[in-house]
Amino acid sequence: MKTRWSGTSKLAVFRKLCLPILLWVGTSALADVVVLSESDLQPFTAQIKRLTEALEYLGSPLDAKTGASLTEALAEKNIKIGAEKIQRALDAHCLFVVSINPEMRVKVASGQAKPELVEQGWRQFLVKVINESGTTAPLRAVSPNAVSVYSDEGGGPKRSASDQFYREKGQNLPLADNAQLWLELQTYDTQPLGKSLSGLPLEYRIIQLYSRDVGRREAKISFNVGQGTQDIGSRNEADTLFTCLPARTITLRVHDENDQTTTAEFIIRDAQRRVYPSPAKRLAPDFPFHPQVYRADGETLKLPDGDYTMEFSRGPESIAQTQKVTVNNDTRQLEFKVQRWIDPAHFGWWSGDHHIHAAGCAHYVKPTEGVLASDMIRHCMGEDLKVGANLTWGPCFDYQKQFFCGAVDKVSQYPYLLRYDIEVSGFGSHNSGHLCLLRLKEEIYPGGDSKDHWPTLCLNTLRWAKKQGSVCGPAHSGWGLAVKTTELPNYIVPPFDGIGANEYIVDVTHELPGPDGKPLPAVDFLSMVDTPYVWELNMWYQTLNVGYRTRISGETDFPCIYGEKVGLGRSYVKLDGKLDYDQWCEGVRNGRNYVSDGKSHLIDFKVNDQAVGEHGSELNLSQPGTVKVTAKVAARLNEEPNPALQSLDYSKQPYWNIERARIGETREVPVEVIVNGYPIAKRNIVADGKLQDLSFDVKIDRSSWVAMRILPSSHTNPIWVRVGGEAMSPSRRSAEWCLKGVDQCWSQKKRFIKANEIADAEAAYDHARKAYQKLLKEAQLE
Repeated sequence: MKTRWSGTSKLAVFRKLCLPILLWVGTSALADVVVLSESDLQPFTAQIKRLTEALEYLGSPLDAKTGASLTEALAEKNIKIGAEKIQRALDAHCLFVVSINPEMRVKVASGQAKPELVEQGWRQFLVKVINESGTTAPLRAVSPNAVSVYSDEGGGPKRSASDQFYREKGQNLPLADNAQLWLELQTYDTQPLGKSLSGLPLEYRIIQLYSRDVGRREAKISFNVGQGTQDIGSRNEADTLFTCLPARTITLRVHDENDQTTTAEFIIRDAQRRVYPSPAKRLAPDFPFHPQVYRADGETLKLPDGDYTMEFSRGPESIAQTQKVTVNNDTRQLEFKVQRWIDPAHFGWWSGDHHIHAAGCAHYVKPTEGVLASDMIRHCMGEDLKVGANLTWGPCFDYQKQFFCGAVDKVSQYPYLLRYDIEVSGFGSHNSGHLCLLRLKEEIYPGGDSKDHWPTLCLNTLRWAKKQGSVCGPAHSGWGLAVKTTELPNYIVPPFDGIGANEYIVDVTHELPGPDGKPLPAVDFLSMVDTPYVWELNMWYQTLNVGYRTRISGETDFPCIYGEKVGLGRSYVKLDGKLDYDQWCEGVRNGRNYVSDGKSHLIDFKVNDQAVGEHGSELNLSQPGTVKVTAKVAARLNEEPNPALQSLDYSKQPYWNIERARIGETREVPVEVIVNGYPIAKRNIVADGKLQDLSFDVKIDRSSWVAMRILPSSHTNPIWVRVGGEAMSPSRRSAEWCLKGVDQCWSQKKRFIKANEIADAEAAYDHARKAYQKLLKEAQLE
């Protein structure tokens, strides 16, 4: 049946259906200007002045013509005409027009501004906000194209508004089509504009857009003033086709202090301190949880025209420098020369980090897979870290195990060596303390092809590793050993409730068969630097004081404890010839090394003529007497103190840092000689980076161990001084502490041991109790 429409009914339908649409179009960029009341004009013009200030600050001032028009409009005495002129001047720069109706429903239309971006750079646009609701909520802009390229499982920079918005909606967008994730956006919500809308019926805001790519790209951009304020039918979204202009491709010329080509770390910021390239859009070898990128000589960066500050360095042995650069049509290459304040390798001391990861924790896109050896070696080279032990562990085990080859990885570029080994973490005996297993020949425990069948008793894991010649030690030693004191040594029994050197209190008393069947210490080293130093060192000092000779080695546990960079904790190992991974590990086992954050160095530590790590690190004296303790010592502090790093609050990282050794407001740090864990000689040095020979005369009246330290920055391994051929007498208090520690550890770890290993565990713990009871009976000293 046909319906006949009268003129009256047609008009009614038009009013009901079409007029609201026309009224809505009236709020778009094609519409007439918004009329303001007299009372709104003054705060509106004040907001416009703040807007222009913000644009100036962002380096995107209005062009001269618009500025002149705006000045004329602000001087207009007629309110209506003045408001109209302001809108006519600014609307041409608006990429979007956002309308918020009285029910706080948000709609968006495209504006008049040309949608043009620049590759690897930021552009600022205006957003016209017509606010009929008077809301003072923040205006949020989001886009599915601006979701971060890294997985929500991993780390990375602070989550963007787009990441948060889609997560709140229960949408973790798939990352398979990385080509769609080309955009980054943010609204400028800081002074002088402020975080929230003003509540005025009209105002202008700033949106900042970044393009990873070059060429034509489409993005869906939506606005809201809180979850649920989007209008129906996706009318709060605008599909916008952008033209992204190419950035400048700049070649970096990077040289070291000897004018040799090298790799360096670069942190690139614009005048607003925004980091380039955008962390949210990085893929390996650049990591999104870093401000820095690493580039070798001859490699390139893309930067849009503008002024930048570029900080560059090569790890803690270099001097961080800053260079201001301007990128324009004439920029083809930039030159950088890294300066070094010390080179331990010149003296035969080679840096290494025995605990870094290529997957898990902060890594992305899929933390269970991680990144490649080629990515990790770049980071090692950029931090001038000579040896990197890339440890496969729990969540990434089944993917990363394919890269193990039982030798130095083929990506290594001498003298930078990378090798895959194992951290027992997230599986097996990890609840009793994670283990770093270095120099393995086989990576998987017998009886399976993955990680689920491994022993739950650390000692059983160590038995398998030692048989193949592995160098072994607990990771992040301090976890589970927390005490509320800074005293060293202290006799507070810790809870043994973590994943550090917990079962170590048992395992240190054991010997296990090596490759030739001869007994070797079950534990070779304790890890230092990546947990609070008192927790780490106290365990070590106590077991040294009852006669065990475990060494120490520096680690970072990158990117889990520390995501800043590899090599925040280091071992410097003395080698007589060419750097070799296996020999470097052997140097750790023999204690021919010192640990450091890289900002202080204790080179060639000796007692008399006995060098650390040589001939068992043992010096024989026929009778009590005075020995000469020597080392080449250097440290480097900035001239101005950094209060944030001076605190000994363990909740504040980093745990080891030269800044925490600073004496007051000076540039001095204390160098201490310790005997049996107690400082008995000290000399303050100026931490100006100059290497100096230090010598101490130290009286030794009984068999003891001697070491040197700059706390909390560096520590040598011990040299044992045997007096009159007598072995070192155990400390009674240390033996008591260790014995109590065994019982406390068992109370925490028994529940993690599988039934088929309970008998082994009970025997292992009982052996440790008997060992400490024996030492307690032999103790002649407190």
